[in-house]
Amino acid sequence: MSTRKKSDPPTPSWTARFTKGFSRETLAAHPWLKPVAHHLSEPGLWHVQHEAVARGVAIGMFWAFALPVAQILVAAVHCIWWRGNIPVAAGVTLITNPFTIGFWLWLAYKLGSLILGISPHEVEAGSAALEAASASAGFDVMGWLQRFGWPAVLGMAIFSVAGSIGGYVLVNLAWRFRVWFKRRIQRHGR
Repeated sequence: MSTRKKSDPPTPSWTARFTKGFSRETLAAHPWLKPVAHHLSEPGLWHVQHEAVARGVAIGMFWAFALPVAQILVAAVHCIWWRGNIPVAAGVTLITNPFTIGFWLWLAYKLGSLILGISPHEVEAGSAALEAASASAGFDVMGWLQRFGWPAVLGMAIFSVAGSIGGYVLVNLAWRFRVWFKRRIQRHGR
């Protein structure tokens, strides 16, 4: 049985409570955002407009793979600079999250090691050497970074650039297809 009376206002849904903190007004009033608050009133940063959405996707894809943390904040700042859609960029950065980052790092490592020409046998030998080195007193950071870090960094950099370019192009193509399809329906509907 509910304790709520009929005269009580309905409780807002979790999405309404979540998005309430991300409105233009609340973000512009935030003390940390005072220096850029006048830029937050740009309509393209919040409304679904063709070019702003494409830029938001590109910015979000880039920072999703370029940074391990604070992607949403950095993407939002770059959306102000490049006139991209902030909510779209923030949503796209969630492609890399705590549940998927392991997969993306593994895939980036595989791509980077393929480009750098590191064979799986070298990786197995490197991991055995790493275990032996960490067991002893000396830990070879540069050796570990060369075997594992640089291929992953290279792969993530490729994902950042290719993902942002691909996302921008795909949004533009999808938008053009949508317009073409709507015009075709209007022609055949007459």
